Amino acid sequence: MTAAPLVGITGYLEDAAWGVWRQPAALIPQSYVDAVTRAGGVPVLLPPQTGDTGRLLARLDGLLLAGGPDIDPGRYGEAPHPQAGEPHRVRDAWEFDLLRGVLELDVPVLGICRGMQLLNVALGGTLIQHLPDRTGDESHRIAPATFATQAVAVRPAATLATVLGHAAKVACYHHQAVDRLGDGLLATAWSADGTIEALELPGRRFVLGVQWHPEADPSDPRLFNAFVAAATPGT
Repeated sequence: MTAAPLVGITGYLEDAAWGVWRQPAALIPQSYVDAVTRAGGVPVLLPPQTGDTGRLLARLDGLLLAGGPDIDPGRYGEAPHPQAGEPHRVRDAWEFDLLRGVLELDVPVLGICRGMQLLNVALGGTLIQHLPDRTGDESHRIAPATFATQAVAVRPAATLATVLGHAAKVACYHHQAVDRLGDGLLATAWSADGTIEALELPGRRFVLGVQWHPEADPSDPRLFNAFVAAATPGT
């Protein structure tokens, strides 16, 4: 019987409140956990931390780079934009190390929102630090904690096209985006204003980043199904 893949999900380190407590906490939105579970994977929280990733990487079948705060622009050689969020350097360092390790091992990767941006920066690319400067509107992040619906066009013959077809409606919430592509990456989806909405690393088992939030739409499990299938041992 095929074993369910162990999928690491990168997490947040934030002040949080529960019961009578308020203190720093390692956490991930439950929607990521549910999406991996529904697709047949076993989700494991990977909280930001310092230290060696080697022993951990040997146990993972897949890595999900979750959404979150803006990446430190110093990582791609730029000063911070006035609208950029405060960087979380421990999380940045942890996730860059994890990603480098799984890419060396050819472990399947799914990057979501920040996760796609991290994939691009890790491979030498840059980011648009405040997308409204480029697009002239707030259509990719319409209000706090509110997903915007975007139509995206998908590159024919891309891995993403085999999963979603040539077009999709997706849930977006971001004010940054990919600018210059990282080494070896291929842009595979765009919104109507030309914003890159998906990236792939050809020649790998499965390395895909999407700018949107597929975990926010449990009615469409196709992307998580494809990722977990690629991470399943023996496939």
